[in-house]
Amino acid sequence: MKYDFTSLMDRSGKDAVALDGLGHSGMAPAPPKNGFDFIPMWVADMNFPTVPTIPEAIIERAKHPAYGYFEISQAYYDAIIQWQGTRNQVRGLEKEQIGYENGVLGGVISTLTSCAAPGDAVLLHSPAYIGFTSSIAQNGYRMVFSSLKKDAQGVYRMDYADMDAKIKANHIHVAVLCSPHNPTGRVWERQELEDAMKVFEENEVTVIADEIWSDILLNGHRHIPAQSVNAYAREHTAAFYAPSKTFNLAGLIGSYHIIYNRALRDRIRAKGSKPHYNDINVLSMHALIGAYKPEGSAWVDELCETLSGNVNYACDRIWQHIPGVSVSKPQGTYMLFLDCTQWCREHEKTLDQLLQAGWDAGVGWQDGRPFYGPCHIRMNLALPLSKVTEAFDRLLRYVF
Repeated sequence: MKYDFTSLMDRSGKDAVALDGLGHSGMAPAPPKNGFDFIPMWVADMNFPTVPTIPEAIIERAKHPAYGYFEISQAYYDAIIQWQGTRNQVRGLEKEQIGYENGVLGGVISTLTSCAAPGDAVLLHSPAYIGFTSSIAQNGYRMVFSSLKKDAQGVYRMDYADMDAKIKANHIHVAVLCSPHNPTGRVWERQELEDAMKVFEENEVTVIADEIWSDILLNGHRHIPAQSVNAYAREHTAAFYAPSKTFNLAGLIGSYHIIYNRALRDRIRAKGSKPHYNDINVLSMHALIGAYKPEGSAWVDELCETLSGNVNYACDRIWQHIPGVSVSKPQGTYMLFLDCTQWCREHEKTLDQLLQAGWDAGVGWQDGRPFYGPCHIRMNLALPLSKVTEAFDRLLRYVF
């Protein structure tokens, strides 16, 4: 490989919540017992150095000692148009259809408040990303969940009849579609998206598509933009993207939307702009331009190859050596969602006891209950394979 995904990067003392937030940052794991170093496998950021073109772009801009008011450059829009065309086969995307967002969750709430009133119901799939559930609840909306169901091969699937019934029963007109899905890692197939859009169209539902994970694809899976599947989807979907998950830029802030319907776009932009919080940072702009260069595309290809190897390794060890723990191999993202129900029952352990045993041994995995997994653990595999191997060696020796 051209890029380094094997060296161990020391992030301690560099403002990384994944390490410096232990024991006191929300859902952070407890520090390990003496004798164990900590392996960060919880919050969804990566333990790899990002593609060099990003710091190069930031440094080059920072060399100029003026950081005053600025306008978004044409190069920013051109980079997004080129990236979406190359990675997602999006054709005909125009500048005015792209808009900046401080974050995907802010865009989700701007869309939701543009299309529904507080107290209205919103459809989500469960398991569900905690960012969705917390921000939607905090803004006064009622969440209705349609559970994903595992098929005979253990693959999570949408239940279209259940979606339709709940939309009708609760008079729902806004739904959140996570594609690829967090936390299960499903990469939806075109037919699945078409069938979901049929349900949404029949019920006149506006779709909020979180596609922030669309670049992190494993074992040859391909992302299908929700807006591309039919005419209804194009006109009634607000899609949100960001380089933050792909290139580990969450600390820089900066996402963007693609919205084709002008009326929907105007309403959402008005919601985001009127509080005067949703303004781009000049260094974030240059970070995206640096990320979306051809070098960034090559880096992502190698990243996905690395993550595919990590996921394959981890799933094989679970299936072969940890009876009672089930996992559906993710097709995208770098997160595992472990169902520990059978193991906890057979060993008369609570999920809290299992989590703590892993933390004691320095395996910093994450409680899955806030993601609507009743006896689940969420596990980040975006770190060198040597550390993934070490984590599973510890789990097998000290925990399972």
